[in-house]
Amino acid sequence: MAQNINSVVLVGNLTKDPELRHTPSGTAVTTLRLAVNDRVKRGEEWQDAAYYFDVTVWGRDAENCAQYLAKGRPVGVQGKLTWREWDAQDGTKRQSVEVTANNIQFLGSREGGAPGGGGGGEGGQFVPQGASAPASGADFPSSAADDDIPF
Repeated sequence: MAQNINSVVLVGNLTKDPELRHTPSGTAVTTLRLAVNDRVKRGEEWQDAAYYFDVTVWGRDAENCAQYLAKGRPVGVQGKLTWREWDAQDGTKRQSVEVTANNIQFLGSREGGAPGGGGGGEGGQFVPQGASAPASGADFPSSAADDDIPF
């Protein structure tokens, strides 16, 4: 019998500042809103498309995200899709699909020119499977112009 796989890897930019909360037991949880760009061919023309994902980060990674990330910052996320259902205040049932992060990589550099640090569920660097880790301190040029960013 085949085993199911629930794995997501996204690299994009935050569309708003992280929102840090704590559970009643004191566990930190941060919500991120991530925009991921794509190019799709419609007829003979290529068009840009943006997809938006809600990402939930738990524990120490949640605290790091709230402290070091901000709107517009590029982020790598590795995690799984989770489905939630709840009753809204008006009595209707609500549902959402979101990404629960296992590893977070802060990309780009922080304001002031200091290189971005990496978060990670186990302290490791975010590296998509099949890719090699970039040289430490590697500086990659941005391929997108400011006009291409959807926020």
